[in-house]
Amino acid sequence: MRTQTVLASIITCAVLALGSVAQAADKKADVTGTWSWTQQPRGNNANATPRKSTLKLKAEGEKVTGTLSQPGRGADAAPRETEISDGKIKGDDISFSVKREFNGNAFVTKYAGKVEGDAIKGKMEVPGRDGGEPRSIDWEAKRDTAEKK
Repeated sequence: MRTQTVLASIITCAVLALGSVAQAADKKADVTGTWSWTQQPRGNNANATPRKSTLKLKAEGEKVTGTLSQPGRGADAAPRETEISDGKIKGDDISFSVKREFNGNAFVTKYAGKVEGDAIKGKMEVPGRDGGEPRSIDWEAKRDTAEKK
């Protein structure tokens, strides 16, 4: 009888432990909110003003939607706001794409990263110039914590 009680206790503990592990694995990072980062423009202009990007995200389950706003090109150009596509969050991994047009040519930038609290660190894959190989660029966004409740 004592062996059965001990065995039942061990099985119960194992089931509870596995349930906790499974629940932790299903937990998704919270990406809903406004995120921003700055980066130096490409090229050789050392005096160029860094470009600020603002990302507004909303997560529903594993699906992520939102917009990316970046400065327009030229001194008087208005900011460009573009819908993201293929947005996904799985655990703390996030990915999405942004499709834009420039001078009649469409190009897609792919973003992937890991959410760490109020930061996302990752890589963006940008198309190569003149049809060349895509380039990978580091990016790190910070959440606008003023809007958090």
